[in-house]
Amino acid sequence: MTYRETIAYLSSFINYEKKSAYDYGQSFKLERMVQLASLLGDPQRATRAIHVAGSKGKGSTCAIIASILTKAGFRAGLYTSPHLVSFRERIRIDGTLISEADVGSLMNEVKAAVDAMSGGAPSFFEIYTALAYLYFKKMKADIVVYETGLGGRLDATNIVTPLACAITPISLEHTHILGETIAKIASEKAGIIKEGAICVSAPQDSDALGVIETTCAAKNAKLVLVGRDVRFEELRADDEREVFSVKGLFDEYSNLNMRLLGAHQVVNAATAIGVIEALRFSGISIRPEAIRKGVASLEWPGRLELVKGSPRVLLDGAQNQASAKALAASVKRLFSYRKLVLVLGISNDKDVKGILKELVPIADSIVLTKSAIAERALAPEEIQKQITPKDKVAVITQSVPEALAAARAKASKQDLILVAGSLFVVGEARRAVKKEKADA
Repeated sequence: MTYRETIAYLSSFINYEKKSAYDYGQSFKLERMVQLASLLGDPQRATRAIHVAGSKGKGSTCAIIASILTKAGFRAGLYTSPHLVSFRERIRIDGTLISEADVGSLMNEVKAAVDAMSGGAPSFFEIYTALAYLYFKKMKADIVVYETGLGGRLDATNIVTPLACAITPISLEHTHILGETIAKIASEKAGIIKEGAICVSAPQDSDALGVIETTCAAKNAKLVLVGRDVRFEELRADDEREVFSVKGLFDEYSNLNMRLLGAHQVVNAATAIGVIEALRFSGISIRPEAIRKGVASLEWPGRLELVKGSPRVLLDGAQNQASAKALAASVKRLFSYRKLVLVLGISNDKDVKGILKELVPIADSIVLTKSAIAERALAPEEIQKQITPKDKVAVITQSVPEALAAARAKASKQDLILVAGSLFVVGEARRAVKKEKADA
């Protein structure tokens, strides 16, 4: 297949990332993924793995782990979702995206396996995950870092047997699918913990931690808790870097520099370092200098990503209340500006009230919009109904490019435009902003 043909083929399967209402238990079947992988010769068994679940920060944590592994000399694979601009972003080796040619070539093999399946068609995510397994095997990756999609227990990535797993902070998300309490959501996330495994957990709400501890005890898994077993301290920060120290299980790492911004990213980095140190239990020891270089060199778009210009544009995919709260705190602490213009678009299955509660107070004016993913996008008129005070809403727009134009019309050179609320919106904004800079 060509890359274009592959995208068309993938688009013919159900994509739960674009849907907001479905039966989780009926729609997600791990047995289906087991069958698909088996038809491909179980390529996921050809490489060692690290597995990461959580409500927020799991993509960043995965990226930090993979960056450290690369600097340590490993051929490191990285599988994350969703993407901001291109499907290719989801699959990387040593930071390099899978090529269009490899996507098309490997999809020929995956399609043959899909055609041979029984018991129902797989989803888009299951098919692309199978392609990732094949790619990492073909490229002879040493270790692959896998981010779960939704949940963990029934996720297509949950057929790997990892050297270590991690659970990033758990908060209320997808409550109509995963459960309406922190404990129920934690139970789904903790479903990635395997018998006799090592699990590194970020600091958690007491209900989430209780579930993780219970699961580890039942699975005879060793729990490494950030904040207790792995300690960290943020030393200083500005709009270009975070400087922090980590005291791990085996070593201390002082004055680490990281371009990922925000105190929450320091937590993610500490969790990632906890995972790297946990590899020692599998006979893999990584030198401190590789950890330092891996943290310092990482770039992870769409997470407090500042695009310089007049005015500057800040991109962040905060899409639940906990992430929005962390974003608001980081914006106020790290960035200087005269006024903040918020470009906001929210998916229709997200906690609109929670996101608005955190972001509206820091904005001087708001431009509402929606992503081009029609099935997921909440109409900006519906968001407006929940905003108080009403005078903060400057413009209602029907596309991200229109919203950026409206925001620029409101902003002076000294102001800051913040795009948030949905990774889909952030991805479309990033594409538009980067194109503008390239055309300038």
